[in-house]
Amino acid sequence: MTEAGRFVTFEGGEGVGKSTQLDLLAAHLRARGLEVVTTREPGGTPRAEALRKVLLSGRIAPLGTLAEAALFAAARLDHVQNLIAPALARGAFVLCDRFTDSTRAYQGARGGVAPQQLALLERAAVGALRPDLTIVLDLPPGVGMNRAAERRAARGLRADRFEAEDAVFHEGLRRAFLDIAEQEPERCCVIDAGQPVDAVARAIRQLVEARFLDAQAAAAQ
Repeated sequence: MTEAGRFVTFEGGEGVGKSTQLDLLAAHLRARGLEVVTTREPGGTPRAEALRKVLLSGRIAPLGTLAEAALFAAARLDHVQNLIAPALARGAFVLCDRFTDSTRAYQGARGGVAPQQLALLERAAVGALRPDLTIVLDLPPGVGMNRAAERRAARGLRADRFEAEDAVFHEGLRRAFLDIAEQEPERCCVIDAGQPVDAVARAIRQLVEARFLDAQAAAAQ
């Protein structure tokens, strides 16, 4: 019988380094001979990537945050059914850049969608699936937004729907992620993303190894 995989999500505000740290952890785990699937939200599957373009363009924003949350849930449903769940079933590590906590923070805490409504959408999209570990990368919003702006300038991109929000929004977003981590300390771990990239990567590696790989090795003995 194949042992179930592990589901690790990366959360935090704009420019905190989620994609960078996800890729570094993926390379480390692959070097250890593990199957690793990297993905993102919204996105991860062709249909979800199509919805991503619509969501980040801001075209849904005039319909309100509940409509946004519903579209995120639709993308997530396809993502879970067609990529995340099958990978976990065959024993892979799945590393995802954003998941349900981002909807709770962006559309919930900052967008005003009621927790009960978000819970219904979440249940419809993911069922009983929950991350085994959520890494919350924490950084002062001003620093993160400067990083995001530099990244966009290097790629010739414009600010997306959420990057374009004001400083008050992003400060509240940071607080929302920290609140989630405080409410679910067994699942969430906050890491200071203001450290050098290598130091952040090392902290994440140590966390993942201690929680999953060391325990797995001890059980096999």
